Amino acid sequence: MSGSPSIVELLERLARLEARIGALERENGGLRQENAVLRAENADLRARLGQDSSNSSKPPSSDGLGKPVPRSLRQRSGRRPGGQPGHEGRTLRQVTDPHERITHEPAGCGRCGDDLSGAPLAATVVRQVFELPDIGVRVSEHRIVSRRCGCGQVTAGRAPDGVDAPVQYGPRAQAAAVYLQQALFGAQARTAQAMADLFGVAMSAGAVAAAHARASDVLADSEFVDQVRDALSSASVVHVDESGLRVAGRLHWVHVATTGKYTLVWVHPKRGRAGIDAGQIMGCMTGIAVHDAWAPYDTYTPGGHQLCCAHLLRELAAAGELAPEAVWPGQATDALLALKTAADTARAAGRTGIDAELLAEQTGLFRQAALVAVKDHQHETCKTGRKLTALARRMRDRIDDYLRFATDLRSPFDNNTAERQIRMVKIRQKVSGCLRTLDGAQQFTLIRSYLATAAAHGRNIINALTELATGHPWLPTAAATT
Repeated sequence: MSGSPSIVELLERLARLEARIGALERENGGLRQENAVLRAENADLRARLGQDSSNSSKPPSSDGLGKPVPRSLRQRSGRRPGGQPGHEGRTLRQVTDPHERITHEPAGCGRCGDDLSGAPLAATVVRQVFELPDIGVRVSEHRIVSRRCGCGQVTAGRAPDGVDAPVQYGPRAQAAAVYLQQALFGAQARTAQAMADLFGVAMSAGAVAAAHARASDVLADSEFVDQVRDALSSASVVHVDESGLRVAGRLHWVHVATTGKYTLVWVHPKRGRAGIDAGQIMGCMTGIAVHDAWAPYDTYTPGGHQLCCAHLLRELAAAGELAPEAVWPGQATDALLALKTAADTARAAGRTGIDAELLAEQTGLFRQAALVAVKDHQHETCKTGRKLTALARRMRDRIDDYLRFATDLRSPFDNNTAERQIRMVKIRQKVSGCLRTLDGAQQFTLIRSYLATAAAHGRNIINALTELATGHPWLPTAAATT
């Protein structure tokens, strides 16, 4: 047929189609690869958007208005809500020795109106009112008298210690100003206003700053820091942590080391070894160091490391959301909580360890979860896969440091003791903004260390600050000898 294409034309057309198909296949391959990258990026971004305080190390304050529904990892205890039997309550109760007694007699009989003077007593109802007395500043004037002796020598009287200026604030007034700024996180201007409103003390913001600086200087010149460092260095368990802090418009780091009873807080421009070394504690510790998985802590060799399992539980919660089909996050979580319950029970009963069979079983489940996680995710190249692989390898390689709390009952499950002290500094930043100078930040953290340690020893904070204002701060060694 004359209109039919020749074999040559058909072959040329086939060649063009094959070339076109090849080009489309290459284009399709590129699009598939690009799509895979975009899907991985999308998954990573969705994971970041899904992060909150329940599945990451982000603080609850960062959750904003979209705060997640609380999901407690605690197991039901079976106890009713509220105070438990034996708990010492704080209900307002009558006292046996009130400051004054005011008797209210009836004016006359409620029926006939007769005078009731000397009538038999039928009953007395006692009602007590707890009220603050009128508070106002009390000014003491010290007159330093000089006398001339017959020999011509003029001798002046001696003022009490601390009375060395024509006009000044007394120790309790200074203690109150430091308390309002430190314990209640007030800015200098608000603290000055509170002093005027509460006590009638006309104190400027500069005077508040001066009282704060004097307290810090006295504390720095005392033996307080050395005594706390000695106690921390020899303690069986020490919690350490760090967190960012805005100082003079730049990111600094607040560090803490604490046993709960002894606390040292300091601020430094660096987060790593330089900042940690500034505390002069980690390098000479002999006990167990409790911390998160921040790598610089592992460069020190204390008596052992306990990694924070509360952090790990949040990471496992995030892993369960990133890989919802995976079983290992739930298995590792269940093993951790089972060991925690066993350790808490053994500790409360005064035992030295938990059941060996339970320990072996739950440790095996935790290790198995880590090994499965490594196998499942080690070949994933996306960011989420690398994150899950890093978590799995850390669980596998540091299982002894994670589960130390189950083998040594001195070791705690979490690092909440340190985080509570860090939180106080973060609240200060949240309430009053950044600390404007490094000197001011160092003063704040030093006094914070003093207050935390004094309170843990049962000292009244105002009394401890008053002693500090007199130049004779409370010291932990004094508490140990009383």
